[in-house]
Amino acid sequence: MTEMKNASANVPAGGTASPAGQADARAIKQNRVIVLINQAGIYVVVALLLIVGAVVAPGKFFTVSNMRSTIQAISILGMIAVGMAFIVYSSNFCDMSAPMTIAFSGMISVATIGLGFWPAAFCGVFAGACLGLVNGFMVGKFRAHPIIWTMAFNFVMSGIVRWIWSGTQIYPDVIAGDGSPAVNTFFAISRSSVGGVPWMVLVMAILFILGQFILKGTKFGNQLKVVGSNYEVARLSGINVVSTVILVYVLNAICASIAGIFLASMAKTGAYYLGDGYDFRSITSVLLGGMTLAGGSGGMVGVFGGVITIGIMNNIMTLIGIPTFNQWLVQGLVFLFIVWLKTNSSRRLGRG
Repeated sequence: MTEMKNASANVPAGGTASPAGQADARAIKQNRVIVLINQAGIYVVVALLLIVGAVVAPGKFFTVSNMRSTIQAISILGMIAVGMAFIVYSSNFCDMSAPMTIAFSGMISVATIGLGFWPAAFCGVFAGACLGLVNGFMVGKFRAHPIIWTMAFNFVMSGIVRWIWSGTQIYPDVIAGDGSPAVNTFFAISRSSVGGVPWMVLVMAILFILGQFILKGTKFGNQLKVVGSNYEVARLSGINVVSTVILVYVLNAICASIAGIFLASMAKTGAYYLGDGYDFRSITSVLLGGMTLAGGSGGMVGVFGGVITIGIMNNIMTLIGIPTFNQWLVQGLVFLFIVWLKTNSSRRLGRG
């Protein structure tokens, strides 16, 4: 009798099973592997890649120098991914103008290096933030499609940058003079370290910590979650969605600008092409890290795992001698598989 009562509790008066009853039945059939993937996230993949690296490159992979170079190599991507995560979290898909934001901020910092290192760095970040402000205003205020607008804006900025500098590279030592203290500092920021930790890695870590705090520990983060989950609900609940979206794009641009300055420092030049490819790699890192294009879910801890995944994959392929162009093919195939796996697992858990 007890079993009959429990069964009838899930059946409405019409005699058919309720949606809740169906969901419960599906949940009972969850595969343990699927549950593990969703609980542990991208770090399961990281662990598997570490094993693969140890097997295919014994004596080379697990060395201090290799681990250090791998982390340093992904630091630029990590900075950009932090900003891109805010875009995805707000359900604005991605920022396709990231390459030119990166390049433009780097070129501005090089062009103003004669003012001193810190004024030049400020000018570079400020210039990038202005681009983010334009994107945020158009997407937040006028509801422009985020992908179409930012892609078009990227092309416009590419034309403007090439027109201003005639499509040529600019060199800080030419602008401020070879041996200038500002130039020496500019070159050093991507090559020096603090307590054995490279400056680029330290800055990346700080951005991830701040990003996680903003998303999970502030009122803005809570509002952003509502905006990303349901725009209309956020608007009707009194959240200023326009200013929220604008701030999201500004934060994203600031992160990209910081990365752009480090990239210019590494290349010892400012050039319009320095940001090429980082839009795809950063959005892939964010999606691998557990965020979804639907918005309102995930965190920086997972995004960091996505960045590490890309770094380890690149490192393994380099160690075993896979050419650079072939690495793009392998990355694309693996990324597609992992994204499909995570999407499929979320759907089987009733989240997709």
